[in-house]
Amino acid sequence: MTDTRTTVVVITHNRCPELLHTLDRLAELPERPPAIVTDNASTDGTADAVARLHPRVRLLRPGRNLGAVGRNLAVRHVRTPYVAFCDDDSWWGPGSLSAAADLLDRHPAVGTVTARIMVEPDGTEDPIVRELRDSPVPRPDWLPGPALGSFLAAATVLRTDAFRAAGGFHPRLWLGGEEELLAADLAANGWWLTYADHLTIHHRPSRVRDATLRRAHGIRNTLWFTWLRRPAGPALRRTLHLARTVPRDAASLRAFAEATAALPWVLRERRVLPPEVEARLRSLEPAQRDSTARSYTG
Repeated sequence: MTDTRTTVVVITHNRCPELLHTLDRLAELPERPPAIVTDNASTDGTADAVARLHPRVRLLRPGRNLGAVGRNLAVRHVRTPYVAFCDDDSWWGPGSLSAAADLLDRHPAVGTVTARIMVEPDGTEDPIVRELRDSPVPRPDWLPGPALGSFLAAATVLRTDAFRAAGGFHPRLWLGGEEELLAADLAANGWWLTYADHLTIHHRPSRVRDATLRRAHGIRNTLWFTWLRRPAGPALRRTLHLARTVPRDAASLRAFAEATAALPWVLRERRVLPPEVEARLRSLEPAQRDSTARSYTG
């Protein structure tokens, strides 16, 4: 069952064993999707191992760690109508890429479709799945699943042209909640984001991660997105909520300091979302306040 509609894009940095496992699983998929890997300046032999063991994978070596912008670089080389992202410690389930492409074929106003995430090796649902499935965002009757306000890059298939038109991931955000800004801009461009329970991606969390640094980036990026796109009232509410609820330590303080230091850039680039998109984000505020899956920890 070869399916030529979707290219898989993976970014990686110093996770050679995890990446090779992911590429092994992708190579076993019945769709046989083309894959592009951006190696973000790994020093553990990742690039050489991929070139040797997976010669069919297109390997990009930018020479420095681009973070999420490594996906932008890869998408420049995509020639299929759809692009599926996954992390170097996650992989798509058999048939899910074809099913996602079918859904996007049938619904031309859908820009992204996010899959059910199974945490391995236990095969349990990621806690975020329940929030995706029960999303309170108002949806049109024709939408095939719950409407979302954002997406998870490690578990989402997107329209390639929509991604490019929205500008991809912003280089300032690097990594950590980098999807929220792009998701809002996709919605502002008229695209709907949805969740599909019949699609599956598997995630075996890597032990090679700096959870504290990722938390600091996540807080900073949430503040930047909020100040860049939300009206003054909702932006103030979310800022105050973060200030009250994030861990009170040096990492959180650094995140707020970095965000505040960039206010001149934020004000130059600030572009408030259309009212209909802002209404979707407002509908998510109670769920965001009560969420445990979305809390900043580490």
